[in-house]
Amino acid sequence: MNTFIEILRRWTLPIAMVAGAAAYFIFTAIPWPDGTYRLAEEALGIIQPTLLFFMLFLSFCKIRLSDLKFKRWFWWPLLIQITLFAFFAGLLVLLPDHPSRILVECAMLCFLCPTAAAAVVFSVKLGGNAASVTTYILLINFVVAILAPLVLPLVHPVEGVSFLPAFWMISSRIFPVLILPLFAAVALKKVWPKLHAICASSKDAAFYLWVCTLTSAIVVTTKSLVHDTSPVIYQVLIALIALLTCVVQFWIGRKIGVRYGEQVVGGQALGQKNNVFIIWLGYTFLSPITALSGGFFAIWQNVVNSYLLYKKERNEAQTGAENQK
Repeated sequence: MNTFIEILRRWTLPIAMVAGAAAYFIFTAIPWPDGTYRLAEEALGIIQPTLLFFMLFLSFCKIRLSDLKFKRWFWWPLLIQITLFAFFAGLLVLLPDHPSRILVECAMLCFLCPTAAAAVVFSVKLGGNAASVTTYILLINFVVAILAPLVLPLVHPVEGVSFLPAFWMISSRIFPVLILPLFAAVALKKVWPKLHAICASSKDAAFYLWVCTLTSAIVVTTKSLVHDTSPVIYQVLIALIALLTCVVQFWIGRKIGVRYGEQVVGGQALGQKNNVFIIWLGYTFLSPITALSGGFFAIWQNVVNSYLLYKKERNEAQTGAENQK
């Protein structure tokens, strides 16, 4: 029994991903009454943000506002992300009819996308600084909220979509998810300090809330992949682009972070993306097929995080065994 629990704990993320994919196929294989699938989608649309809210709320309870400070090394991931986004956006503007346009758009989205809120949870789980990654998340989301509506209408013009409407659409999707849990955590500390202390002392609750969120996200990802009608070769190429951009950003982020003693935060800040945002951007501002890059990126980044968690726990187990000798 202990061995089984240890396996579940060590392979939590892969198990959550497999469970999400399996849940989709099992659910769709059952002949439900009419309207069940629509109700399930609506329920999932409520459950996901609710889980995300409480996950962030618990994480923010562990952080003091005075700890949210800009650090010099933030300039490097910001510069890299903005430069790569500008490079691919420039290619699209200069070569609007190139046959590889869709693939370039996918790469651009993977570099443009801001850091996911879940990066806070993973940074803490991997031994990183929650305040540092939270500060970077707020910063990069603000930058993307300005850059995306400025550039995307030039890359893929859409009638009636200019800077201000696009800015409002993007801001309304990214800031409430971040700001509301932060305000709730600060308010609880003022109003009910004892309950705030209990929330702050919770060790892995936020992580397991994210596991539930990940499972539901994989359900949505599986649905989008199954129902996509684009040629298989495009799906394969988009999957490879998502893999390459994911690995490159994690690698660069960790290389930057290690120079400043924040390897974990550096990797999560640059590599952990808000995949739902990628999917939404693809459908809203670009070609719908580009939304696939968000689904594939979700898979790859959780594979990377699964490996990082496994590596950390293996090292801790080895260290513990050596100390017992």
